Amino acid sequence: METAQQAHTPAGKPTTPRSAGRTARNSLFWALLIPTVTSAAGFLGQFPYGGLWAGVLVILATAAVGATVAGAKWHRSGAATIVGFGVFALSLFAGPALYEAYAKEFGERVGAVVVLTGERSGTKGDGEYYCHVIDDAGEVSELGNQQNCFGDFAEEQHVVLYKDPLGVLAPWIEATDDRSVDPIGPGITAGLFLLVGGSMLTAGLRRRSDRDLLEEQRRRHDPPWHSPS
Repeated sequence: METAQQAHTPAGKPTTPRSAGRTARNSLFWALLIPTVTSAAGFLGQFPYGGLWAGVLVILATAAVGATVAGAKWHRSGAATIVGFGVFALSLFAGPALYEAYAKEFGERVGAVVVLTGERSGTKGDGEYYCHVIDDAGEVSELGNQQNCFGDFAEEQHVVLYKDPLGVLAPWIEATDDRSVDPIGPGITAGLFLLVGGSMLTAGLRRRSDRDLLEEQRRRHDPPWHSPS
Protein backbone atom coordinates (compact mmCIF):
# COMPACT_ATOMS: atom_id res chain seq x y z
CA MET A 1 0.00 0.00 0.00
CA GLU A 2 1.43 3.38 -1.00
CA THR A 3 2.15 5.98 1.62
CA ALA A 4 0.51 9.40 1.46
CA GLN A 5 3.89 11.01 0.81
CA GLN A 6 4.52 9.22 -2.49
CA ALA A 7 3.86 10.86 -5.85
CA HIS A 8 3.80 9.24 -9.27
CA THR A 9 5.47 9.92 -12.58
CA PRO A 10 3.40 9.86 -15.80
CA ALA A 11 4.30 6.17 -16.10
CA GLY A 12 3.04 5.39 -12.62
CA LYS A 13 6.43 4.98 -10.94
CA PRO A 14 6.39 6.36 -7.36
CA THR A 15 8.75 9.18 -6.48
CA THR A 16 9.83 10.38 -3.07
CA PRO A 17 9.52 13.99 -1.88
CA ARG A 18 13.32 14.27 -2.02
CA SER A 19 13.47 13.35 -5.71
CA ALA A 20 10.49 15.59 -6.45
CA GLY A 21 12.26 18.51 -4.77
CA ARG A 22 15.42 17.82 -6.75
CA THR A 23 13.40 17.80 -9.97
CA ALA A 24 11.75 21.11 -9.07
CA ARG A 25 15.09 22.79 -8.30
CA ASN A 26 16.64 21.51 -11.51
CA SER A 27 13.64 22.68 -13.53
CA LEU A 28 13.77 26.12 -11.92
CA PHE A 29 17.50 26.35 -12.66
CA TRP A 30 16.93 25.80 -16.38
CA ALA A 31 13.85 28.04 -16.38
CA LEU A 32 15.97 30.94 -15.14
CA LEU A 33 19.18 30.13 -16.99
CA ILE A 34 17.89 29.98 -20.58
CA PRO A 35 15.98 33.31 -20.72
CA THR A 36 18.60 35.11 -18.61
CA VAL A 37 21.48 34.07 -20.88
CA THR A 38 19.34 34.94 -23.91
CA SER A 39 18.65 38.44 -22.60
CA ALA A 40 22.32 38.98 -21.80
CA ALA A 41 23.29 37.78 -25.28
CA GLY A 42 20.80 40.19 -26.83
CA PHE A 43 22.42 43.04 -24.92
CA LEU A 44 25.88 41.80 -25.91
CA GLY A 45 24.80 42.07 -29.54
CA GLN A 46 24.39 45.83 -29.09
CA PHE A 47 28.12 46.29 -28.46
CA PRO A 48 30.61 47.15 -31.19
CA TYR A 49 33.93 45.39 -31.86
CA GLY A 50 32.38 42.01 -32.64
CA GLY A 51 29.70 42.15 -30.00
CA LEU A 52 27.00 41.39 -32.55
CA TRP A 53 28.62 38.17 -33.73
CA ALA A 54 29.45 37.08 -30.19
CA GLY A 55 25.84 37.68 -29.20
CA VAL A 56 24.55 35.70 -32.18
CA LEU A 57 26.78 32.73 -31.29
CA VAL A 58 25.58 32.75 -27.68
CA ILE A 59 21.95 32.99 -28.81
CA LEU A 60 22.34 30.06 -31.20
CA ALA A 61 24.01 27.97 -28.51
CA THR A 62 21.34 28.88 -25.94
CA ALA A 63 18.51 27.97 -28.30
CA ALA A 64 20.16 24.64 -29.09
CA VAL A 65 20.81 23.79 -25.45
CA GLY A 66 17.32 24.80 -24.29
CA ALA A 67 15.58 22.87 -27.05
CA THR A 68 17.80 19.82 -26.51
CA VAL A 69 17.18 19.72 -22.77
CA ALA A 70 13.42 20.17 -23.12
CA GLY A 71 13.03 17.91 -26.15
CA ALA A 72 15.73 15.22 -26.12
CA LYS A 73 16.33 14.96 -22.37
CA TRP A 74 12.89 15.68 -20.94
CA HIS A 75 10.93 14.44 -23.97
CA ARG A 76 8.66 17.47 -24.22
CA SER A 77 8.71 18.34 -27.91
CA GLY A 78 6.11 21.10 -27.65
CA ALA A 79 8.10 22.96 -25.02
CA ALA A 80 11.29 22.44 -27.02
CA THR A 81 9.71 24.13 -30.03
CA ILE A 82 8.50 27.07 -27.96
CA VAL A 83 11.90 27.49 -26.32
CA GLY A 84 13.77 27.29 -29.62
CA PHE A 85 11.74 30.02 -31.32
CA GLY A 86 11.20 31.97 -28.10
CA VAL A 87 14.93 32.40 -27.55
CA PHE A 88 15.35 34.15 -30.90
CA ALA A 89 12.33 36.40 -30.32
CA LEU A 90 13.47 37.27 -26.80
CA SER A 91 16.95 38.25 -27.96
CA LEU A 92 15.54 40.61 -30.61
CA PHE A 93 13.53 42.58 -28.05
CA ALA A 94 15.75 42.23 -24.98
CA GLY A 95 18.82 43.77 -26.64
CA PRO A 96 17.33 47.18 -27.57
CA ALA A 97 15.25 47.32 -24.37
CA LEU A 98 18.30 46.74 -22.17
CA TYR A 99 20.34 49.19 -24.27
CA GLU A 100 17.79 51.97 -23.66
CA ALA A 101 17.37 51.10 -19.98
CA TYR A 102 21.14 51.08 -19.42
CA ALA A 103 21.73 54.33 -21.30
CA LYS A 104 19.00 56.24 -19.49
CA GLU A 105 19.79 54.83 -16.07
CA PHE A 106 23.57 55.17 -16.10
CA GLY A 107 24.33 57.40 -19.09
CA GLU A 108 25.67 60.93 -18.84
CA ARG A 109 23.12 63.42 -20.15
CA VAL A 110 24.65 65.77 -22.73
CA GLY A 111 23.06 68.38 -24.97
CA ALA A 112 23.65 68.13 -28.72
CA VAL A 113 22.54 69.45 -32.11
CA VAL A 114 21.61 67.38 -35.16
CA VAL A 115 23.69 68.57 -38.11
CA LEU A 116 22.72 65.96 -40.68
CA THR A 117 20.01 63.34 -40.96
CA GLY A 118 18.83 61.03 -43.71
CA GLU A 119 18.21 57.48 -44.82
CA ARG A 120 20.54 55.10 -46.58
CA SER A 121 19.67 51.85 -48.32
CA GLY A 122 20.91 48.65 -46.74
CA THR A 123 22.37 45.66 -48.53
CA LYS A 124 18.94 43.96 -48.53
CA GLY A 125 17.10 47.01 -49.83
CA ASP A 126 15.79 48.06 -46.44
CA GLY A 127 16.36 51.63 -45.31
CA GLU A 128 18.32 52.69 -42.25
CA TYR A 129 18.15 56.18 -40.79
CA TYR A 130 21.21 58.01 -39.56
CA CYS A 131 21.83 61.14 -37.51
CA HIS A 132 25.06 63.12 -37.30
CA VAL A 133 25.15 65.08 -34.06
CA ILE A 134 27.57 67.43 -32.32
CA ASP A 135 27.41 67.53 -28.53
CA ASP A 136 28.21 70.50 -26.31
CA ALA A 137 31.84 69.42 -26.05
CA GLY A 138 32.22 69.47 -29.85
CA GLU A 139 32.35 65.70 -30.26
CA VAL A 140 30.72 64.36 -33.43
CA SER A 141 28.75 61.10 -33.38
CA GLU A 142 26.98 59.17 -36.12
CA LEU A 143 23.93 57.38 -34.75
CA GLY A 144 21.53 54.94 -36.37
CA ASN A 145 18.40 52.96 -35.67
CA GLN A 146 20.19 51.09 -32.92
CA GLN A 147 20.63 54.38 -31.05
CA ASN A 148 16.98 55.48 -31.52
CA CYS A 149 17.48 57.51 -34.71
CA PHE A 150 14.40 56.63 -36.79
CA GLY A 151 13.95 59.69 -38.97
CA ASP A 152 11.98 61.73 -36.43
CA PHE A 153 14.82 64.23 -35.91
CA ALA A 154 15.36 67.33 -38.05
CA GLU A 155 18.58 69.11 -38.90
CA GLU A 156 19.55 71.84 -36.43
CA GLN A 157 17.25 70.29 -33.84
CA HIS A 158 18.48 70.36 -30.24
CA VAL A 159 18.50 66.88 -28.74
CA VAL A 160 19.77 65.06 -25.68
CA LEU A 161 22.37 62.31 -25.74
CA TYR A 162 22.82 59.69 -23.04
CA LYS A 163 26.48 58.72 -23.23
CA ASP A 164 27.82 55.42 -21.96
CA PRO A 165 29.98 56.12 -18.86
CA LEU A 166 32.33 53.36 -19.99
CA GLY A 167 32.65 54.84 -23.46
CA VAL A 168 31.89 51.56 -25.25
CA LEU A 169 28.33 51.94 -26.48
CA ALA A 170 27.33 54.73 -28.82
CA PRO A 171 25.17 57.48 -27.29
CA TRP A 172 21.39 57.06 -27.11
CA ILE A 173 19.52 59.98 -28.69
CA GLU A 174 16.27 61.49 -27.42
CA ALA A 175 14.35 64.66 -28.20
CA THR A 176 13.98 65.54 -24.50
CA ASP A 177 15.83 64.88 -21.27
CA ASP A 178 13.18 62.47 -20.02
CA ARG A 179 14.88 59.40 -18.58
CA SER A 180 11.74 57.26 -18.60
CA VAL A 181 11.95 54.10 -20.70
CA ASP A 182 9.44 53.28 -23.43
CA PRO A 183 7.29 50.56 -21.80
CA ILE A 184 6.58 48.65 -25.03
CA GLY A 185 10.02 47.09 -25.39
CA PRO A 186 10.39 46.01 -21.75
CA GLY A 187 6.80 44.75 -21.73
CA ILE A 188 7.34 42.48 -24.73
CA THR A 189 10.69 41.40 -23.31
CA ALA A 190 9.11 40.45 -19.98
CA GLY A 191 6.38 38.49 -21.73
CA LEU A 192 8.86 36.52 -23.84
CA PHE A 193 11.07 35.96 -20.79
CA LEU A 194 8.12 34.41 -18.94
CA LEU A 195 7.14 32.38 -22.01
CA VAL A 196 10.59 30.82 -22.40
CA GLY A 197 11.14 30.37 -18.67
CA GLY A 198 7.64 29.01 -18.10
CA SER A 199 8.01 26.52 -20.95
CA MET A 200 11.29 25.24 -19.51
CA LEU A 201 9.80 25.03 -16.02
CA THR A 202 6.70 23.16 -17.18
CA ALA A 203 8.75 20.78 -19.30
CA GLY A 204 11.10 20.08 -16.40
CA LEU A 205 8.33 19.41 -13.91
CA ARG A 206 6.56 17.12 -16.39
CA ARG A 207 9.71 15.49 -17.73
CA ARG A 208 9.61 11.93 -18.99
CA SER A 209 12.42 9.37 -19.04
CA ASP A 210 13.10 6.91 -21.84
CA ARG A 211 11.45 4.24 -19.71
CA ASP A 212 8.36 6.40 -19.29
CA LEU A 213 8.07 6.81 -23.07
CA LEU A 214 8.45 3.08 -23.69
CA GLU A 215 5.75 2.26 -21.17
CA GLU A 216 3.42 4.87 -22.64
CA GLN A 217 3.96 3.52 -26.16
CA ARG A 218 3.40 -0.04 -24.93
CA ARG A 219 0.09 0.91 -23.32
CA ARG A 220 -0.94 2.80 -26.45
CA HIS A 221 -0.10 0.16 -29.04
CA ASP A 222 -0.49 -3.16 -27.22
CA PRO A 223 -3.85 -4.88 -27.83
CA PRO A 224 -6.32 -4.74 -24.94
CA TRP A 225 -6.18 -7.67 -22.53
CA HIS A 226 -9.03 -10.14 -22.78
CA SER A 227 -9.88 -12.76 -20.20
CA PRO A 228 -9.97 -16.34 -21.50
CA SER A 229 -13.45 -17.59 -22.37
